Amino acid sequence: MKAQYQQFCQSEPGLPIFFQDWYLDAVCQEGEWGVAMLEEGGKVKGIWTYFMKQKMGFKYVTMPNFVKFMGPYLPGNPSTSEQHQILTKLLAQIPPVASIKQDFHYNITNWLPLYWQTFHQTTRYTYLLDVSDLQKVLDDVNRNMRRNIKKASEQIKIEHWDDPERFYLVNKKSFDRQNIPIPYTLAQFLRHDAALNLQQRRKLFFAVDQRGQLHSASYVIWDDQVAYYHLAGDDPQFRQHGAGILLIWEAIQFLHNELGINTLDFEGSMIKNVEAIRRQFGAIQTPYFSVSKNYSKTFNFLEKVRNLKGLFV
Repeated sequence: MKAQYQQFCQSEPGLPIFFQDWYLDAVCQEGEWGVAMLEEGGKVKGIWTYFMKQKMGFKYVTMPNFVKFMGPYLPGNPSTSEQHQILTKLLAQIPPVASIKQDFHYNITNWLPLYWQTFHQTTRYTYLLDVSDLQKVLDDVNRNMRRNIKKASEQIKIEHWDDPERFYLVNKKSFDRQNIPIPYTLAQFLRHDAALNLQQRRKLFFAVDQRGQLHSASYVIWDDQVAYYHLAGDDPQFRQHGAGILLIWEAIQFLHNELGINTLDFEGSMIKNVEAIRRQFGAIQTPYFSVSKNYSKTFNFLEKVRNLKGLFV
């Protein structure tokens, strides 16, 4: 099935990067990824990627690190009734598991077949920005944000060091500041980075002041149609200097001038302060579905036990 899926990936220009076989090979390191495929009349009608882990005797489907979206992808423009049929047939191909939890791509706007099978759904949001017209982007940016960009550009310069280890250290500082463990190791990040670098699908941005002090860093990845503001980090002692805002503007210019990509996906966020920045850049709030179902009563009970919170991730 994976060999067939690899052929599909190579022939489907609209397929988001998170669904690409080579990307899944790189990031699905603590479990195994798989794919359901539905082919009719020699054409692929739909695919459904999933990541399966095993713990305490349970097999369950969850989201791997570095993957924003998984689940179904339907080529073309199938009708609602066709979507119902395709999604139902794809779901039936997923192996028996104790639980399924996935974040669907925002192109999937129909989850009724899962509702009928007693799945739960939470609407989440990402933010999409049209960067095809740089002047319009700048005009739509909040006035205070424009002022911060101008001020930061007078004090900060942007470097493009090919130094993923240095990026990881800055990225980790943002988690440390919040007393949250970074969810991936350096080795996991470097494996993910090596795959993206091999495919020439990533760019690192470092914001440095006149003394050579590193303030912030960002990590942008892209597929054929969309770029993603994938990861970022700040040194806590420099957070008020506006480097993070400047990095976003530099990334926008890079997409427009160097890649010719017209859409930037901020990959969220649901966090209030972060959401405000995305919105002040003029990005459009775009909903996507987070779906889940626990098939096992025992798994469901264990998941709800307070001292085991976060066990099945």
